[in-house]
Amino acid sequence: MNKYVAEAFGTFVLVFFGVGAAVLAGGDIGFTGISFAFGISVIAMAYSIGQISGAHLNPAVSMGALVAGRIDMKDFIGYCVSQTIGAIIAAGAIYVIATGKTAGYDVAANGLGQNGWGPDYIGGFGMTAAFVFEVIATAVFLVVILGVTAETGNSAMAGLVIGLTLVMIHLIGIPVTGTSVNPARSIGPALFAGPTALSQLWLFIVAPLLGGALGGFLHKARITSP
Repeated sequence: MNKYVAEAFGTFVLVFFGVGAAVLAGGDIGFTGISFAFGISVIAMAYSIGQISGAHLNPAVSMGALVAGRIDMKDFIGYCVSQTIGAIIAAGAIYVIATGKTAGYDVAANGLGQNGWGPDYIGGFGMTAAFVFEVIATAVFLVVILGVTAETGNSAMAGLVIGLTLVMIHLIGIPVTGTSVNPARSIGPALFAGPTALSQLWLFIVAPLLGGALGGFLHKARITSP
């Protein structure tokens, strides 16, 4: 398995089980269960494909790695494309499963785990709140990822730390935006969820990428400071 295939597969797993938990089991497991579904998916992929691609599973993580000097532009583009493809395939699979429910599933009414904001979205937070949360949460996520995977970090614990950090971010972020911190995770469901999700998608591309770049910069500044 090459690194681009690994990224597509890993992102598929993250979206299928993370977003799938929200769509297919959210009413039973609640926000906490959904948060752990995302986190456990990352842990599983970190320890299974991390040695192949680094298990970014997220264009914002790849952005942070680019800024921090961990990858070059060619890999950044290749990773982002692969991650987005994996996310779209996963969202399509969730759509097929959800709409195959015998009692019926109305995507227009129930959504498909898409990210969003506004008075009709979960906690009713506005665009500014959504943008600020996504930038801050993604930056924190990248500082953790880059720190724990550095040469001076604890590589044996890295996957667990990263996964639990994503759980933490989801626990606070689901009411605000549904928690993206990952443009690929947002693109996949939005393509199936309808016009509102698509009209708001820009925020879940721009804000996480800005947060990823900020996290990469903060990490690079830390390791280069005297």
